[in-house]
Amino acid sequence: MIISASYKTDIPAFYTPWFINRMKAGFCKMVNPYNLQAYKISLKPEDVQAYVFWSRNYHHFLDQNVLDQLGRPFVCHMTVLNYPRHLDQSVIPADKAIGQMKEIARTFDKRAVVWRYDPIVMSDETDADWHLQNFRQLATELTGVVDEVIVSFVQFYRKTQRNFAAQGVLAQDPSVFEKQDLIKKLHGIAQGCGMELTICAQPELLCDPIQPSACIDVVRLESLSKAPLMVKRKSHRAECGCASSKDIGDYNTCPHGCLYCYAVEQRDLAKERYLHHDPEGEFLFITKEEVEEISSQPTLL
Repeated sequence: MIISASYKTDIPAFYTPWFINRMKAGFCKMVNPYNLQAYKISLKPEDVQAYVFWSRNYHHFLDQNVLDQLGRPFVCHMTVLNYPRHLDQSVIPADKAIGQMKEIARTFDKRAVVWRYDPIVMSDETDADWHLQNFRQLATELTGVVDEVIVSFVQFYRKTQRNFAAQGVLAQDPSVFEKQDLIKKLHGIAQGCGMELTICAQPELLCDPIQPSACIDVVRLESLSKAPLMVKRKSHRAECGCASSKDIGDYNTCPHGCLYCYAVEQRDLAKERYLHHDPEGEFLFITKEEVEEISSQPTLL
């Protein structure tokens, strides 16, 4: 089993104490949002083959030596965009994020960290020329640090449109041709900096020689573990190339406040849930309604 922590929230940035406590306990609990059934996910070493982390800030993980204590291969996805502040309201500066990536690569392995330049937000302020210049600057800083950069374009969900409108951001949705043109140029920059550019879950944008990404990448994990992983290739989305995993995060719990985030309905809700989070709890977060429903169930798996 591969543990994903987490594409739903930022566990390394905000929930490191909870993660450490659950590792010690050997399990965590989740609630199925569709039927409100609670279930347990084992975090015991004999049940976990690898970890995949997703974050904007690994400071707490590095400061508390979390990665050293895993005892299993891992990959750290690090999103570094260097966007204007109104798009990324509270993430750490790009230079600090890159510093953390360098530390992970130096301490563990270059293949243990992957750069994410996604989602790409097109606007009057962040047009194609802006992205080319911005990407080149970041890629240059990450030369020799990573061997892959994953990109995708922002998805215009209703909550995303609402968040953009609230901040007066006139985000654009270019044509497939325009997106492919930008991706090809970014790919050229990436190759010049010794890294491969791949596309996350947007197959309509694939164009030779650019390949789809596998964010939960068995090949990468096996290269780190020096042994095969016995996992199924079963992703959480049809267009996704990831291997099967168990995600231990929860939606609406990341208070970063990124306007384009698909995992948060409202930033105030995420901030409130973060403030009421119990680092000693078995669940990352559980609502009063979920507690009541689970309490009425005859057994808890």
